[in-house]
Amino acid sequence: MSLLERLNNDMKQAMRNKEKEKLSLIRMVKSSLQNEAIKLGKQELTEDEELTVLSREVKQRKDSLHEFEKANRDDLVEKIQSELTYLQIYMPKQLSEDELDVIVLETMTEVGASTKADMGKLMGAVMPKVKGKADGGLVNKVVQKHLS
Repeated sequence: MSLLERLNNDMKQAMRNKEKEKLSLIRMVKSSLQNEAIKLGKQELTEDEELTVLSREVKQRKDSLHEFEKANRDDLVEKIQSELTYLQIYMPKQLSEDELDVIVLETMTEVGASTKADMGKLMGAVMPKVKGKADGGLVNKVVQKHLS
């Protein structure tokens, strides 16, 4: 089942259950997916492109959450946290730090990275492999841990 089909099914369910917040979020995500398709001049997005849009939505909310926490806006913090919870349902299973260690070490061997100077090269090779499955900040931390 494609992401759009899942969103449509969940949207119908949210309407039946009168879940306004969830319904609003699903509509927003669908809109973002449709806007991306229009921008790329396509009828349908690939799974990878859908993941890019979803990741962008999650990142925007995490950034907002951070700002709202700094501003002590607990009302907005709660709203954003619930949106993030809903969005995580559509994201692929996130990699653990141990799983990320394995991928980083394999990639270090592939690209011949060993020093801090190779950071950009290594990050550039690791990120496509973990797209949507790991937060960029965590990847950065693991990569730095392995480069001497």
